[in-house]
Amino acid sequence: MKFDIKCYKGKKVFITGHTGFKGAWLCELLLNAGAQVTGYGLEPPTNPALFSILQLDNDICSVTGDIRDRESLMRALSDARPEIVLHLAAQPLVRDSYKNPVYTYETNVMGTVNILECIRQSDTVKSFLNVTTDKVYRNKEWVWGYREDEELDGYDPYSNSKSCSELVTHSYKNSFFF
Repeated sequence: MKFDIKCYKGKKVFITGHTGFKGAWLCELLLNAGAQVTGYGLEPPTNPALFSILQLDNDICSVTGDIRDRESLMRALSDARPEIVLHLAAQPLVRDSYKNPVYTYETNVMGTVNILECIRQSDTVKSFLNVTTDKVYRNKEWVWGYREDEELDGYDPYSNSKSCSELVTHSYKNSFFF
């Protein structure tokens, strides 16, 4: 099946973690497809940052906020009234997860709960994608890639928190989004 990016033309898209490397590229891609993009995230994590180099703050509605702050997130999502939500916000570093596991779990697990709660209360969102990592799967030291039906079992705090994020998403899907 071929995917046509033009399906995003005219759609309102809300991206968490839009100031990160992948989030910035995603914003650029969606803008080129004709989407109306709102981003919610922290200040760009590096200097220089791809988000700044692409001058995305001129082309999207960029909201500075922490995914752990559900009230701020709810306001931003309610104001944007998106049809599509793409969740990329995360503490993305394995090494940092050992230094600060609480922050990692708060961001990666409770941040996911927060965005899903906001979506659950929204009357506009029709589609949600939670972007995680191949680190969510039990590491069997295979030479080939993991598949979505493999066993979840992240070992370190980062990987485990992303496994938990997958489980939270699965629970919300089965409990609230039919």
